[in-house]
Amino acid sequence: MFVCHVALQGCLALKDVAYGITADTGGHIKYLLELAAASAADPQIERIDLVTRGFVDPELGTQYAPGATQREGRIRTVRLDDCEPRYLGKEDLHLRHEQLIAAFLDYLGELDVLPDLIHAHYADAGLLARRAKDEFGIPYIFVGHSLGAVKRQASDTEDRNLDRRIAIEEQALETADAVIASSRDEAEAQYAHYRSIDSGRIRVIPPGCELTRFENAKPTDKVRQDVVRFLRKPEKPMILAIARPVRKKNLIALVEAYAGDPQLCEQANLVIVAGCRTRMADLEPECREVCEELIAAVDTYDLYGKVAYPKSHDPQDIPAYYALARESGGVLVNPALNEPFGLTLLEAAAARLPVVATDSGGPNDIIERCGNGLLVCPRDIGEIASACRAIIGDRKKWIRFASAGGEAVAAYDWAAHREIYHRLIREITGPVDKARHHERLLVCDIDNTLLGDREALKEFLGWQGENADTMALGIATGRSFHSAQAILAAEGVPSPDVIISSVGTQVHWYDRSRRRFVEDRGWKDRVASGWDGDGVQQFAERFGLRPQALLEQRVGKASFFLDDHDPEIIERAIRDAGLDVEVVASHARYLDILASGITKHAAVLHVAETLGLTQARVVVAGDSGNDRAMLRACPRPIVVANWSDGLGDDPALSHAFIAKGSHARGILEGVRHYREAENW
Repeated sequence: MFVCHVALQGCLALKDVAYGITADTGGHIKYLLELAAASAADPQIERIDLVTRGFVDPELGTQYAPGATQREGRIRTVRLDDCEPRYLGKEDLHLRHEQLIAAFLDYLGELDVLPDLIHAHYADAGLLARRAKDEFGIPYIFVGHSLGAVKRQASDTEDRNLDRRIAIEEQALETADAVIASSRDEAEAQYAHYRSIDSGRIRVIPPGCELTRFENAKPTDKVRQDVVRFLRKPEKPMILAIARPVRKKNLIALVEAYAGDPQLCEQANLVIVAGCRTRMADLEPECREVCEELIAAVDTYDLYGKVAYPKSHDPQDIPAYYALARESGGVLVNPALNEPFGLTLLEAAAARLPVVATDSGGPNDIIERCGNGLLVCPRDIGEIASACRAIIGDRKKWIRFASAGGEAVAAYDWAAHREIYHRLIREITGPVDKARHHERLLVCDIDNTLLGDREALKEFLGWQGENADTMALGIATGRSFHSAQAILAAEGVPSPDVIISSVGTQVHWYDRSRRRFVEDRGWKDRVASGWDGDGVQQFAERFGLRPQALLEQRVGKASFFLDDHDPEIIERAIRDAGLDVEVVASHARYLDILASGITKHAAVLHVAETLGLTQARVVVAGDSGNDRAMLRACPRPIVVANWSDGLGDDPALSHAFIAKGSHARGILEGVRHYREAENW
């Protein structure tokens, strides 16, 4: 297979990349080079071209000149000639679009074999990929890296460059065969700003991360001295923050959270590693202002001897900071107002340091997947402080979160990314599947039902593959669509025929002819028509329900934490308030309030009707409270052996098959029972 990457920005090189030499020579180049190296390790990848813009600049040298080529094994660089010799920053690339497109089409036209796939990085590259698809029929994947609409949302002023960039992004997204997002926040919140991309074409594939240097990190004398000189009692646990001193990183809120909690001040020290400063006057205005505010806050709250804010550090010092915090029994805190991905959380996990992280953005995915810390609202300083106390003050919890670091290292390495990425490439470039005529429907919950035992899953997938032509496989989960899609892909589950997500409020069908998921618009309209979101919000505020993260809220579903509330009392109060909704509690922790008549079971019935199947041709499987309605209402339910929330003892489930096997093995056991006993 031949994959062509297009990345026009910055100074791309296969070796000795001068990161930071220009404003555009940064993270996306590192991502591209590491992805290419991981891809090239797969024998099925025969060739990788990295196409970029050529230029000759007196200050940057001649190695980036048009036509200059570097090779490493199966990877080579290609530098396009747009007849403009100067280096151009990303804001000026639009001036050369037509010339770059022409040069790219010339490059493709001169190849002996066309690429099987083009992978475009950033908006301008997306235009080249789109034109190549029009001219040569080559499918393409798009990665936005940093989206203009998100930057515009954070800006209070008009910006023509951003408006132009967003318009270019819209064009690139419109005909992309797939869009890769690094996190659920990017997929569900950031791309929501764009009209030309539908949810079914977005695939969440977290980038691989090189975490080896953090796994065996040890404190160094230099780092220890840089911290100790600030502190009266340096042996206390460290609350560590590592971030650039910019407002979106919300560091001042962390200082206020610490200062406002006397118990936390007594328990721990606060250490803030916020970039490097020689003289304040030399910093960028925003960085200078934030640093001055942090130092002023230490003075205002009289935190001398309790807060350390080292003046500078080297890149190699960062692992030592994590190790020092771990040694002290501390935590890493990322209180950013929005964190698109959350690399520091993975670095901390690799160093076996528990984390407290913002619930806005990528950390949702990391904490959900790895279980290495707690999520907090970044605007609630009381919640930040209490989460730090909860981990530092509970040794068993600290050990559990620290031990979960191994899961992070395994889940976010480049080998794991490559497996998912290459399956997507094969899916896009492979032959179109033949039409299937489904005679039966099997619908499974994900967590602790289909997933949870990898050997059992492997056995199930073998059986499912043999029956795929006649049996539709559906997923019904409390996860969001993109969360479900991402975890299934990570566990090697091929795209199911349908995903029922967010406790039944969304339905996505897999269109095999177009190789993408498509949302069921009829179901979406039905959910919206019965939803009283304002009424639910008002009730929740009166009753004191604590909301889950913003990503868990959507039309038709409001999600909360149960905390100490009794779900039966909540349900009675909702009825007394005159709200016509469905109430679902699960795992003694979560509470979902759904639109009237909308449950997993209602969605399963809709799917069956769409497929032309009666209830007699449907089997469902689950393990917890949010599966209860689906299991009760279906004539052929399976309760796997590892059930919770009282499912196995529920009199209303006396008709269910209670499996002796857990997870996917229990599903198989139940399916075989129904096929033998009832000719399903």
